[in-house]
Amino acid sequence: MKTITIAIDGHSSTGKSTVARALAQHLGYVYIDSGAMYRTITLYALEHDMFENGLVKPNLLIEALPGIEVAFEKNELGQNVPHLNGRNCTIEIRQMLISELVSQVAAIPEVREKMVAMQRSFQTQGGVVMDGRDIGSVVFPNADLKLFMTATAEVRAQRRFIEIQESDPSVTYQQVYDNVVARDAMDSSRAVSPLIVADGAVVIDNSEMNQADQFQMILQLAQDRIYNRI
Repeated sequence: MKTITIAIDGHSSTGKSTVARALAQHLGYVYIDSGAMYRTITLYALEHDMFENGLVKPNLLIEALPGIEVAFEKNELGQNVPHLNGRNCTIEIRQMLISELVSQVAAIPEVREKMVAMQRSFQTQGGVVMDGRDIGSVVFPNADLKLFMTATAEVRAQRRFIEIQESDPSVTYQQVYDNVVARDAMDSSRAVSPLIVADGAVVIDNSEMNQADQFQMILQLAQDRIYNRI
């Protein structure tokens, strides 16, 4: 049975990572959360005082890039989780402050160049499922299956709000909603690798779709390509 490359792009809080992880596990593929990579770089910048008045200092971060190691290592459950210079940073990169700052960091060309090179290297491992903002358009433009996931801003904010509440009860729905809208604008308008629907991508609006039905739809699309049914 052949292996394929699956690229999943879309807006924030559309469940890209959840379905990508489940799909990779079902198929026995490597799963890579590209968004976690940019969040990890953002965490480094935050910890090394590279922000001023909420704005990143690009030159400082660019100078530091050679010394920033982003890697994925398997945890006790066999899942690939992000590490920053050898340290598991899975929980830290999901805090609200990182969400508010990551789009700035991801817009820096030198950061994207470093991350894209690393992302492409995973394709040599065989079957891979990767999600992010520019996977089908830039990282894997020849991916066997491209998906673009979206949902209304209100639905996405509610999902994200529930998720964040578990670790930070002080966060309000309005804060999360404003962040979702702001990230949409930044991701879609940045000069380098903006968020777009890649050529040939299947658009999935999951505003009113449950996770089980969505997974079955995407699994069917993947199997069709694996078995050359389309």
